[in-house]
This record gives sequence, structure tokens and C-alpha cells, in this order.
Amino acid sequence: MRIVYFTHSLISCWNHGNAHFLRGVLRELACAGHAIRVFEPENSWSRMNLLRAGGGAIVEEFRQLFPELTAEFYGEEPDLDAMLHDAQLVIVHEWTAPALVAAIGRYRLRHGFTLLFHDTHHRAASDPEAIRAFDLSCYDGVLAFGESLVDIYRRWGWGSRAYAWHEAADTRLFRPFLTDEPPSGGLVWIGNWGDDERSEELAEFLLRPAKASSMTFDVYGVRYPDAARGAIAQHGGRYRGWLANPRVPSVFARHRMTVHVPRRFYARVLPGIPTIRVFEALACGIPLVSAPWEDCEALFRPGTDYLIARTEPEMARHLRDLAHDAQLRTALAASGAHRIAERHSCAHRARELLAIVEQFNQVERTERVGAL
Repeated sequence: MRIVYFTHSLISCWNHGNAHFLRGVLRELACAGHAIRVFEPENSWSRMNLLRAGGGAIVEEFRQLFPELTAEFYGEEPDLDAMLHDAQLVIVHEWTAPALVAAIGRYRLRHGFTLLFHDTHHRAASDPEAIRAFDLSCYDGVLAFGESLVDIYRRWGWGSRAYAWHEAADTRLFRPFLTDEPPSGGLVWIGNWGDDERSEELAEFLLRPAKASSMTFDVYGVRYPDAARGAIAQHGGRYRGWLANPRVPSVFARHRMTVHVPRRFYARVLPGIPTIRVFEALACGIPLVSAPWEDCEALFRPGTDYLIARTEPEMARHLRDLAHDAQLRTALAASGAHRIAERHSCAHRARELLAIVEQFNQVERTERVGAL
């Protein structure tokens, strides 16, 4: 199948978590024999920030790690004839400019490919008008990264044409990192501070519990204001700056445990969406303690694949337990990694996507026969 994907950036994962999953799932599709083209804007803010931060080596590292994938750039007036003339499946991510989203939809009316909109953010709940402003009238369906997000699209009239397509771990990259050295670090947290979407939660479930448990900890990510960096230092942590996603497995291997602190909308409004950091951590076999989120889709087995801390004292207690109980760490790591291998790899999601597309093809064939 000839597949085209429009993304904010394939090359850069600087404050762009969707690139993690996109790289993994498109590589799986390419390795299965599908022809893949990926388009990103020539001045995407993620890639521009990466380059301003001196990320030229990271760009080259991406090319070496993902030789199956190439990003093609487009400017203010993309040539859709050149980009889409032979496409069979086109997927457009929701960070694509609204004008281009609409133009691709109009183009689809004249050319018979399957066209899907891919939503991997909470804006449909937090800023619904921003999403409803997209002209999706010519799109076949929506891929949303959780059933709670699918429910929103169904309320907007998409019905059975809205599908849950969760993120997953790229297990070609995210797997237990083989090293002869035991972990030298204690706790690590990898994530971006962002726009105060979880600043209170980070204090409650990371900073104060780490200090209460006398745990040394390292923090990686971007968009940390001076106040956040100061708070990390005051609680005994070390801010390490940005970490390119392919380097995460080796960092996990140097630490005994990690935590997951979901953004407020995923914890309170969009249950069932863990975001990709959970998948990646479990795939790497590092024990994980999560702040509260409702796994209403039964993606994992709380208490078996990872621990849940519903309160600040409970988080501190779990961190102390993991620090002193090697058997508990081993059991959690093995169970979490097995769950990913069994259900939540990018290879699984590639097969799910093909099954979704086949459903559209079956409907089209049925409609053609009915019209005869």
C-alpha cells in the first residue's frame, strides 16, 4: 500500500512526543513492504528549536536509526498533485495547519484514496473549538489515541468512523538496555514541564515524594522555567536538560525506577490515555510508579505491570519500597515488558491500522456492489 502521512515533524522529537510513535509505526509498515512518504512543514517549531539548540547531530542520528524513513518538506503552497497523486492511504495529524487539512480533504474528493485524521492530543476536550474549526467533511474517519477521545468525536457525529488507535512502544528501539553495570542512579523522570498543565502534580508526585524518601533523582526535558529548575534543585534533584528520544533506553538502564505524572486533562477528563511515556518505560524494563489515571480500557495491569500512587505519601512509600526491594523491581520490570511485547508495540499498532483501513475498503466494496 502507498501510505502518506502529514506530521508536524518526523525528524525532530524536541517537545514533540508524537514523533516517537510515528517513527516506530511507520518503520513497521515500511518493513512490512508498504511504500511510505512523510511530509512535514519546512519550518516546524520542533525542528527549528532542535536546530537552534545545536541538534544537528540528533538529526543525523535519526537518519542512522531510521534508514527506512525520510521526511520531505513543504512550504506555504504545497504541491498536492506531487505529494498525493498515487496515494492509497493518507493520514493527517491534528497539528497540521487547518488550511492544509481542508485542502487535502478537497483533493481526496477528486482522487479515491482513504483519508484519516489522527488526533493525539487533548485539545478536543480542552479547546474543542480549535479542533472543530478543522474542515473534516471530506475525511473518511478519525484515529484517536483513546476511547475517551473517540467518544468526543462520536458525539460530534463521526459514529463508527472514529477509531481508538493508542500509541505504543517502538520495541526495535525501546527494550531492556543490555549493560553489565548495575543502575547507579535512583529515580529518573523524563518529560517536559510545558505550560503548567501538571506543575502542581509534579510537585505532589515527583518533587516532594522524592525528597521525603531521600531519593536522588534526575529530570530530563525542555521548557523548564527558572522556578521549576529551582524547585528541582531544592528537592534534591538534578535537571539534565533535553534528551533525544532514542537515547532514553540507556538513561533508563542507569536508574532503578521512574514515575509517570499524567497531564491534568488525561488524569481528569480523558481517562484511559496513558501517553507514550508509559509504553516506552515499560518496554525498557524499568519499574514504574504512576500518579493516578484511570486505565478504563484495561491496557495494563495496575499493581502488576506498574504501581499506582493515589496520594503523595503513597508515592513516597512506593519509591522507598522500590529502592530497597530488588525482587519487587525485577517483578515489575518483567511484567511490564511482557505486557508491551504482548499487546503494545508499534508492530501491533501497524496491524491495527491495516485492519481499520480494510474495514473502510470493505464498506466501499459493498457500496459499489449495491450500486450495480
